[in-house]
Amino acid sequence: MNTVEIRNLTKTFKSVTALDNLSLDIKKGRITGLIGADGAGKTTLLRTIIGLLLPDSGTISTLGFNPVNQKDELTPHIGYMPQKFGLYEDLTVLENLTLYADLKNVSHTFDKMLEFTKLTPFQNRLAGALSGGMKQKLGLACTLLGSPEFLVLDEPSVGVDPISRRDLMAMVKNMISPETTVIWSTAYLDEAHSFDTAVVIDKGRIIYDGEPDKLGSTSQEFENRVIELMGGYNQTESLIAKNYDALEKHIELTVEADNLEKKYGNFYAVKNNTFKIRKGEIFGLLGPNGAGKSTSFKMMCGLAKPTSGTARIMGVDITKNPEKARANLGYMAQKFSLYGSLTVKENLEFFACVYGIGFRNRASRVEEIVDVFGLKDYADQKSEQLPLGLKQRLSMACALIHNPPVLFLDEPTSGVDVITRRDFWNHITSLAKKGVTILVTTHFMDEAEYCDRISLFYHGETIALGSPQDLKNKAGASTMEETFITLIKRSEEQ
Repeated sequence: MNTVEIRNLTKTFKSVTALDNLSLDIKKGRITGLIGADGAGKTTLLRTIIGLLLPDSGTISTLGFNPVNQKDELTPHIGYMPQKFGLYEDLTVLENLTLYADLKNVSHTFDKMLEFTKLTPFQNRLAGALSGGMKQKLGLACTLLGSPEFLVLDEPSVGVDPISRRDLMAMVKNMISPETTVIWSTAYLDEAHSFDTAVVIDKGRIIYDGEPDKLGSTSQEFENRVIELMGGYNQTESLIAKNYDALEKHIELTVEADNLEKKYGNFYAVKNNTFKIRKGEIFGLLGPNGAGKSTSFKMMCGLAKPTSGTARIMGVDITKNPEKARANLGYMAQKFSLYGSLTVKENLEFFACVYGIGFRNRASRVEEIVDVFGLKDYADQKSEQLPLGLKQRLSMACALIHNPPVLFLDEPTSGVDVITRRDFWNHITSLAKKGVTILVTTHFMDEAEYCDRISLFYHGETIALGSPQDLKNKAGASTMEETFITLIKRSEEQ
């Protein structure tokens, strides 16, 4: 029996075809993973299935209802968690749960939910003060209230660490009935084997529908096969690195942190952060959500003042001479932080001006970086209108526009497709070979393998430091994901 039946579904937005004559069955009582890049059509498909968008053509049956003209009858049977779930950040965890329970007219008994999500100690904390992983757990808890027949989750694990991703999946599997149907949208291909069925979508078309193991028995095999289905990946020379002319190459220790700390009241967001990073090194900061990675980045970039300690960029103290220090670095923030009302080209021109690129060279530099990052078709589009993956490309392009010798990349590949991810890392590794120092955070554990050294962060402190192989040896693990989970759990037990 099928919960959803779709035939020849097409949906366009102006000149963009989001869904292209798509047909799909979603079986009852199974967890179906909808896997694809940002902009592949995942969100459009989910919203059309539940009646939030009207198709241009084709037919849909959801739980026996037609979402086009029976949306009111369908909605009470569905639990929907959009990409940006509407938590009320000025309400506590418990108040958010109570509000959503009232809206759904269900019981106010939350003990089991709070215990399973490990939110019991934080039930009186404002939602706005929760870490990213905690917010996703709370959003999922609110969605699960009322035991919906059909659970529709639009990238619930985006931007959260491997432990929280496992927790979210365990939460769903343990709190639904055997009759509940789940569709789980994700950009993480390593989640594929958690699903009963994997549906891979690319450019509005289904390119695979079946058991994950039949496409690949491991995450890497699955990823490689998906890339083949998407047309393959041909690694070429990084044009960014080819034309790169980093500054002050004579300095060997390009980034230094000495007892760097950030304190809010009695709470240490970062504690005793000390390391030295060599020219051309790729240095990874890994850790759960809320571990202090982004705070460390902000202090070292001069965007947050340390409570104590010092940070130096190219030998310049960031607190004593922030302007000179920042001229030597490019910073890509975790959350899209460019100017939404400006076009792609205007954002690049603005940052080229801010970073001191002369008027004569500005236009050619912008044109060059637009081509490198595949932004030519979007040059005149406002950045706020871009899908997340394209926003990430633009953010990295702005961080690189002035050829800085030091790069801070805070989750640069979050939300981008698997091929763009490989392109990003082609640029990153090629830049490192040219002598550019790169600090990077990521929740993709396979990306950690590209790092020369890794600092594993937990509760604001470094709990392990070394090469990927050093950390795997310490954990007695064969993969970085298992290494991450093992070392974090060991730290909790100490």
